Amino acid sequence: MKAKVSLYTVWPKELSDPSGLRCLSEFEAGNRAACQAVGRGQTMVIDKGLGRNSFMDLMETASDYMDCVKFGFGTVPLYHSELLIYKINLAKQYGITVMPGGTLLETAVQQEAVPDFFHAVCTLGFNGIEVSDGTIELTRQKRTELILEGRKHGLKVFTEYGKKLSGSLIDAKHLAQTLESDLEAGAELVTVEARESGVGVGLFDENGECRKDILDAILRFIPDTKRLLWEAPLKHQQVLLLQKFGPDVHLGNIPTSDVLALETMRRGLRQDTFEFGVREKQTREFVYMI
Repeated sequence: MKAKVSLYTVWPKELSDPSGLRCLSEFEAGNRAACQAVGRGQTMVIDKGLGRNSFMDLMETASDYMDCVKFGFGTVPLYHSELLIYKINLAKQYGITVMPGGTLLETAVQQEAVPDFFHAVCTLGFNGIEVSDGTIELTRQKRTELILEGRKHGLKVFTEYGKKLSGSLIDAKHLAQTLESDLEAGAELVTVEARESGVGVGLFDENGECRKDILDAILRFIPDTKRLLWEAPLKHQQVLLLQKFGPDVHLGNIPTSDVLALETMRRGLRQDTFEFGVREKQTREFVYMI
């Protein structure tokens, strides 16, 4: 059996990562925690029901370029347990955080079944959860309690801000307050809601275009966005956020079929963000001249 050949021994970094801002070394490529510790932009992928073979293909081809897999909405209880456990364990073998969609925890709150939710999540082997109130209302106290409960169970906790109802907007001041409180309670990142469609909710209008006035308002209240994860399922939304914040912006609700395509844009290997590589080359040449 032939040994696995690293892409770093085949392609020079000028071709594998023209931006110079993603994982550059073999150590970092094999150490997800190290990449995240130095601020590597995270990619959260939404899985709406891949089967065993498709999920295996996803891991084999794109696991290096994804950090979290979310099994969308309330799909988790619909799986046969054997398949679900297989997918969870496979993702964890690749060092990926895997979690049920936040809507399932919202259902647990509404049905007064939160202890059962955490028991099932831990029994199945999930290593993350999403705390959200896109459909229900959560008091600040209850939101904090859910974050703390997740942490107590040894889970990574991602939270989400924003409502799923069509036409819902982002209150920038309230988002800033929520971000501060969620992080203090132990959340890893706070996700800005855009649903899996990216249309008519939060940052994006009914055509999927960015509401720039809302984005500007968010940046006034949260000038440092390193702990925000932006849901951006559509390519032009990803391009906009990459151009606004750079290759290491955190992006979520990425379709499973788009993981590699997104990574090419992060690295400057696609026309839409080709300038990332050009800027890096100019910087290296300037340093060399000095």
